[in-house]
Amino acid sequence: MIRLQKFLADAGVASRRSAEQFITDGKIKVNGKIVKTLGTKIDELNDQVEYNGKIVKLGLNKIYLMIHKPVGYISSVSNSQGKSVLQLVKSSQRLYPVGRLDKDSSGLLILTNDGELANYLTHPRYESEKEYFVILDQTLSPEAIAKLEKGMTIGGQRVKGIKVVMSQNKSARLILKEGINRQIRRMLGKLGYTVIRLKRIRLGKLELGQLEPGQSRPINKSDII
Repeated sequence: MIRLQKFLADAGVASRRSAEQFITDGKIKVNGKIVKTLGTKIDELNDQVEYNGKIVKLGLNKIYLMIHKPVGYISSVSNSQGKSVLQLVKSSQRLYPVGRLDKDSSGLLILTNDGELANYLTHPRYESEKEYFVILDQTLSPEAIAKLEKGMTIGGQRVKGIKVVMSQNKSARLILKEGINRQIRRMLGKLGYTVIRLKRIRLGKLELGQLEPGQSRPINKSDII
């Protein structure tokens, strides 16, 4: 027996957190019936699970790609709000982006069908590091660096500090372990700074390196964690 959300993640439908949302939204059927209860256990060998009218099965080959997302693309499987980064790659299996970047940002994303990896890289309790290079309208002051590293409240939510590993000539390298929506831009904006350019250069132990915008290449799971 296996929890339904873990089964969906293992089958490459989505990350475990997204799979949980699919369940509570009533998008998953088990043996022909909609299941909305998180923690529901199924027999992965005998129960029939459906998502979007299609039967979900285990046994997919796990695929891992790193891609340099260009500015102007969205980190989504849907094209409803703009050009999806998935348009830049070809795959016979359904992939989804891990480590979201907003449309105005660029840099390292991972495309995979491994829901467990997605959960590890995105869930706050694992504190997976994400490193960014930013160009600002002005050089960070010592006072601003101290406030960034201490953490702050944005949008009514308390967020952990960002580690500043370099700051000079209106640029900086920042490391965070959370990653709420547009966290770096919002924290810097609260301190009076404007982000001119933001690029993710590392995710876990995987570095972007010399990969050009729009380019991708296969990697192994061991390259990431």
